Amino acid sequence: MLTRSVRNLIETPGGPRVDFTVPAGEPALAAADSVSWRVFKNPVALFVGGVTAVILELAEPRVRSGVWDHSTFRTDPLTRLKRTGLAAMVTVYGARSTAEAMIAGVGRQHARVSGQTPDGQAYRADDLELLNWVQATASFGFMEAYSALASPLTNAEKDQFYAEAAPAAALYGAVGAPTSRAAWERQLAAMLPRLEAAEIVLEFLPLMRET
Repeated sequence: MLTRSVRNLIETPGGPRVDFTVPAGEPALAAADSVSWRVFKNPVALFVGGVTAVILELAEPRVRSGVWDHSTFRTDPLTRLKRTGLAAMVTVYGARSTAEAMIAGVGRQHARVSGQTPDGQAYRADDLELLNWVQATASFGFMEAYSALASPLTNAEKDQFYAEAAPAAALYGAVGAPTSRAAWERQLAAMLPRLEAAEIVLEFLPLMRET
């Protein structure tokens, strides 16, 4: 059962409600004894980790333009974050059939998103490199927030957390997302030359402080 504090972070007025107890007996994409189940039920890890992931995602100009130009993040970032949080919770705790259906819907939305950054870089939301980056930053953010602020994780548990995300990541199309701390470090090193400061992050952070 998800706590009320967690539900407050993922539910929006008039938004979808997911009963994580049905259909009874159907397995989730992550096992009940997984590190993922420990991490995602913690409201501090969910909020702080989500903010961490967004900062890293928005530092990549193609991801930033895709989010800024094709979502409600510009006008209603908190609701956008809550929807992302709900998707994460369904992916971890929801019945496999529910998670697979939701992920397929996200994939269809991504297939319609394309454009150019202000400096002329073409992007598509279903680009493999961008999908891998978004998946990686989410895993890093949630895991490190939990380890730092809730309960320290061992290196082995951190590796396990990355590995547990692989089945869902593959469904999202992020087939090159990191499956270990070492893989994350390699991906981060490869992406660092592309990352840059962004004015919208400076607008985003004060909003999160007031939430």
